This record gives sequence, C-alpha cells and structure tokens, in this order.
Amino acid sequence: MPADAPTVLATSGGLRPGRRTRLELSGLVHHAVDLSGATGRPPRVVHVGTAGGDQRWFAAELSEAARVAGMHLEHLALMPMPSHDDVRGLLLGADVVWVGGGSVAGLLALWRLHDLGPVMAEAWRAGVVLSGVSAGSLCWHVGGPTDSFGPDLRLVTDGLGLLPYGNGVHYDSEEQRRPLVHRAVAAGDLPLTYCTDDGAGLVYRGTELVEVVTDRPAAAGYRVERDTSGAEPRAVETRLEARLLPQP
Repeated sequence: MPADAPTVLATSGGLRPGRRTRLELSGLVHHAVDLSGATGRPPRVVHVGTAGGDQRWFAAELSEAARVAGMHLEHLALMPMPSHDDVRGLLLGADVVWVGGGSVAGLLALWRLHDLGPVMAEAWRAGVVLSGVSAGSLCWHVGGPTDSFGPDLRLVTDGLGLLPYGNGVHYDSEEQRRPLVHRAVAAGDLPLTYCTDDGAGLVYRGTELVEVVTDRPAAAGYRVERDTSGAEPRAVETRLEARLLPQP
C-alpha cells in the first residue's frame, strides 16, 4: 500500500546500539514505515548503500537489525555491478527506500551512471517513501554541505532536486556545517535550506515540509532563508521544534 502522496523523510539518524545485535533501527526508520501505510505484513524496505561503498559487512548488520524490527529488508548494491536484474521493479515494489550515509558526491555520480535518478523520482511519485540519513538526506534536495571531498566541507548542488531546497545534516555535531549553510544561503548558492540536528528528520509531503520529528530529545530542525532587506544579503535561521517519536 503506497503512501497517499509523494513522501520523503530526510534525516540525520536512523540507527542506535542494539541489545542482541550491534545495531537496531531507531524510531526514524520505523516512522518511515508508518508513513508508507504498510500494514498486515512485514514492511518491504530497500537499503541503498551506494554512498558507503556498498559494504557487505554493514549490509549484514542492517539485515540483522531489520530482522529484529520485523521488517523485510533487501539491499540494492551498485558495486561491482547492480545486485538486481530489475532495479526499477525492486524500488517500485518497496514500501520504503532507505539510503545510507557516506559520500553524497559519489552517490550522485554512480546514480547518474546507472540512470537511477529517474527511477527514484518514479518511485517517489508512486508513493514509495524515500528516506535516508546524511548523504541519504542530501540526495533528495538540491544540495548542501558535504565532506565528500575532504575534511574541509564543500557544497554539492547537483542533487536529485525532488525537493527544491538546500539541506544541512549533522547540524549540531559538525562545526563547519552551520556556517557553510549560512554563507551559501546568503550568497544565493543554496536556496531556502532545511537542516537537521543528529536524530532529527524532515517529513515532506509532495514538496512541502509538514513536520520535523526526532528520536533524540532536544534535537530540532532549522529553516535557513536569504534576507535581502539590508545593505548586504544575510541568512536568517529559524528553529523548528521536533516531535519526539516513540522508541520501538
């Protein structure tokens, strides 16, 4: 059962230490499933690990975490070749597509090489909930700060653009991110930009931000917009309070 409108949950979280496994899926992943409307069967989640290099050990740990959570998890790897014959069918048959973190620049390059962007857009329009963490949040937007090129952050501005905004992740935990977002928005290098503290997620219905959620108390979202009313353009930040999700 697809979501009743194109839906994205763009996050700076999703995993937590496990009790019987090293990792468990946090309330953010469970919320992505809730947004999909999947009921009466194990929800179908496709993990896309492109940004992290399609690491098999990490895929195995996510599979364990999904088993504990009662979810049916499949992995789409692109290295050394696509892991499924029918990539489009895999993604369109999912309730949730969860994209992992890592290099968003590498992710976008490989997705272009495999023509994956149009398939993601088709899945989004069909009601598959698109979600993910860090690079898996940035990719749905126009772009934002990334460490894909090294420890000094730079902008990417060639995201899929399903959401016509900039995006800032790990806003409270990595000191370069907030200043770069502000400079980029003030300069017009990024449009209106939405950001998340670690543990927070942005819920979009269509292209409208409808809610900020979190699985970590005190985490929030932020709206950063360009103000041209003064002598010099500047960025204005507004804190967006987040609804605390129940822990599964």
